[in-house]
Amino acid sequence: QVQLVESGGGLVQPGGSLRLSCAASGIFFSITTMGWYRQVPGNQRELVASISSTSIMSVGSTNYADSVKGRFTISRDNAKNTVYLQMDSLKPEDTAVYYCNTINRNLNWGQGTQVTVSS
Repeated sequence: QVQLVESGGGLVQPGGSLRLSCAASGIFFSITTMGWYRQVPGNQRELVASISSTSIMSVGSTNYADSVKGRFTISRDNAKNTVYLQMDSLKPEDTAVYYCNTINRNLNWGQGTQVTVSS
């Protein structure tokens, strides 16, 4: 059964950090390009970071939305079927529900994890 479970969100002050985790099951995780997305009520879900599949020769290439470049870092642990999003220098505009999925968005969405940046 395919399942995505996000965790690690919370309330943080501007300038703070959070680390999100997404555990995936039921997919060939190591060969799947994964992404972190976020959604604010009333807006479309947007891709903020992605990481490609890995191999012996590659640790996986990453891409970031301009709004998070230099502040967020995506990584993966294939042994744990988990993708991470390290978020530093958080801003109030980063407040959203964060989700993970493949780059094709072809899996059922998980429940997401709420990130609130506020003083």
